Amino acid sequence: MAERARVAVLISGTGSNMAALLYASKADDCPYEIGLVLSNDPAAAGLQIAKAEGIPVWAQSHRGMERSAFDALIDEQLTKAGADYVALAGYMRLLSPEFVAKWQDRMLNIHPSLLPKYKGLDTFRRALEAGDEFAGCSIHVVTAGVDEGPVLGQTKVRITAGDTPDSLARRVQFAEHQLYPRTLSAWITQQRSRAE
Repeated sequence: MAERARVAVLISGTGSNMAALLYASKADDCPYEIGLVLSNDPAAAGLQIAKAEGIPVWAQSHRGMERSAFDALIDEQLTKAGADYVALAGYMRLLSPEFVAKWQDRMLNIHPSLLPKYKGLDTFRRALEAGDEFAGCSIHVVTAGVDEGPVLGQTKVRITAGDTPDSLARRVQFAEHQLYPRTLSAWITQQRSRAE
């Protein structure tokens, strides 16, 4: 098998999707490895998961910094780590246009809706208020517009009577943990075959 692609993961909280990517990468046939986990919150619980598995971590609060200056720090860490790709996994900050341009076509995000529906925040409440039959999650390529890049994969999750945003979020998270590793693997394999 070819050398694995190095993926850096950006998180802001529990890191459950990062963990899904990390544990999927332990399979012999996985085309990527996690080389670094970064966070804008030094207290993010997901950092402990990465540390426990021997993955290098970097964390610094973004507070009081210009967006582009903070993103430049992240970019410096990505370059040092030799990252080929970036996976946003519950990273709760908008990225600067400069950063997005530098990592164009090498950065994915997971979003808790069936894009193009419900870009941005409060996706589950919005789906419930609209009376939708399904919620779900999407993996998309990161572009300058928020949640606007090409969608690579989606999973629908049925909305049931009595669902709340929290109950729906819990079920969608199961779907996310299945979808993200599979989609990232397929995308990296495709990107690399194009480059050959």
